[in-house]
Amino acid sequence: MRDNPFEEIERMFERMSEQFEEAQPGRMMTGTVLVDVEDRDDEFVVTADLPGFDREEIELELRDDTLELSASRETTEETESGTFVRRERRRSDVSRSVYLPEPVVAEETTAVHENGVLTVTLPKVTTEGSGGTDIPVS
Repeated sequence: MRDNPFEEIERMFERMSEQFEEAQPGRMMTGTVLVDVEDRDDEFVVTADLPGFDREEIELELRDDTLELSASRETTEETESGTFVRRERRRSDVSRSVYLPEPVVAEETTAVHENGVLTVTLPKVTTEGSGGTDIPVS
């Protein structure tokens, strides 16, 4: 009876993964955030999935007609008990710029992060503002 060829392929990928980890210890994972932008009559609602990030790790800034979203997380090297056999979740950074087709009221913008989902509500205005505004996440 022949061996299962898929088992050999799985072992090969596992070896390749281990070699990659050894070649780049402490590597930083970066990526983009997938978003939904909903145009309601009097506001835009931007929804982004940010699983694994705490509210304090998320930064939002509104510049003219663009919402700048970024999140950064770094795990500690300490554990309560035991030793890591495999460690892949060291650091991750994600970011995204979301263009808004109409000007919004920066002072009335709200953001809520709940269960790994960020929801930013941006009320529309008729005149453009200038500069940038930080948005607190609750």
